[in-house]
Amino acid sequence: MDGSESSDLDEPDELFQAVDESGGDDIFANRELLNIDHVPDENRIVGRDKHITELANEVGPVVTGAPPNSVILYGKTGSGKSLVANHVMERARKEANRRGYRIATVTVDCAQSKGEADTIQTIAESINTPSTGVSVPTRGISTNEYYNRLWAILDTEYDGALITLDEVDRLGDDNVLMLLSRAREAGKVDVPIGIISISNKVNFREQMTERVKSSLGHNEWIFDPYDGEQLREILENRKDAFHDDVLNSGVIPKTAALAAQRHGDARKAIRLLRHAGDYAKNNNIGEVTEDHLELAQEQAEVERLKELIAGLPPHSKYVLYALANLTNDAGTDDVWFRTTVIYDIYTKVCEAQGTDTLTTDTIRGLLSELAFLEVTESNQEHGGMGKGTYKEHRLLWEPSVVFKMDPDPAHVDTDQ
Repeated sequence: MDGSESSDLDEPDELFQAVDESGGDDIFANRELLNIDHVPDENRIVGRDKHITELANEVGPVVTGAPPNSVILYGKTGSGKSLVANHVMERARKEANRRGYRIATVTVDCAQSKGEADTIQTIAESINTPSTGVSVPTRGISTNEYYNRLWAILDTEYDGALITLDEVDRLGDDNVLMLLSRAREAGKVDVPIGIISISNKVNFREQMTERVKSSLGHNEWIFDPYDGEQLREILENRKDAFHDDVLNSGVIPKTAALAAQRHGDARKAIRLLRHAGDYAKNNNIGEVTEDHLELAQEQAEVERLKELIAGLPPHSKYVLYALANLTNDAGTDDVWFRTTVIYDIYTKVCEAQGTDTLTTDTIRGLLSELAFLEVTESNQEHGGMGKGTYKEHRLLWEPSVVFKMDPDPAHVDTDQ
């Protein structure tokens, strides 16, 4: 090390003076508590005691190496499904270890998965250890080989497994569910496997084949949205993410009220509180006030929309931009557009982005995906005698939120 490097170590950089040794700053003491993926301690989980107990009863046998039951959890985003699943799996893993058993636990975000092979690769890689002698490459082997390596890892290292498939309806088919749930019965693996399937769609079970329904059984629960008081308690349990005296007394009650009124989504409530803190920090304001919530609201919505469409192909975003342009120019949110009209504007968006267009049929499929995610809404309309049917679509998000997903959004002329 030369003298200049030594001097650099002695002199603090003014650019980072606001960051303390714990990774915090003048506003946040522990920002990690406001991350969406953070799994809180048991005493910070609100309003889900019954669901925790019910799920533990179904998967509990696995802590002794016995076959657990598989379960389906339904409910809107932010209702605590993933939180409860991860909480119960972690406690099951610890209890099994205490009893001398080793169980594998893993959660797969199916919205980010690129298909069956990617899902199984993720599971196998997550639970693999050096002692198995099994390699799990990210590519280059067949789907069947990924399954074979997963079975080998499970038989070598574990006495049981709990696998959570979050947003399982995004897998496209139920082949993964069928092969995992029937693996032991089919002689593929000796250890028992329990599947916790999570879906935002209450009718998801109707999409399954009869064989998969039979394998999964009838253990399913619906998670209701949180009410205002539960949301307030959830936020109170995370207020130590902030330094003392930074958070004004009315911020948490207002955040909870806004979230309860609009969606009952705990994730959105936590995200909104975090963005309000970010606004205060970035603008060198020493406190977080109720006014900051309004300023942070749109940014929280932008982040949520990005999260929703993260696993979709790029042209889904171009279709979304087309619909946002049409909605914005119409001057009202409650307006519907035919597929052909959206396609015309989509071609302009592609031109602005410097990319080729896809076929009309492909765009119809992308619109169906967006409707499935509740980013848009679609209706089948009848054109009258001899005119057949057609589909209309409307945007369920503010156009301004859509445009703010990208620093250089595609604003185009919607005149035909």
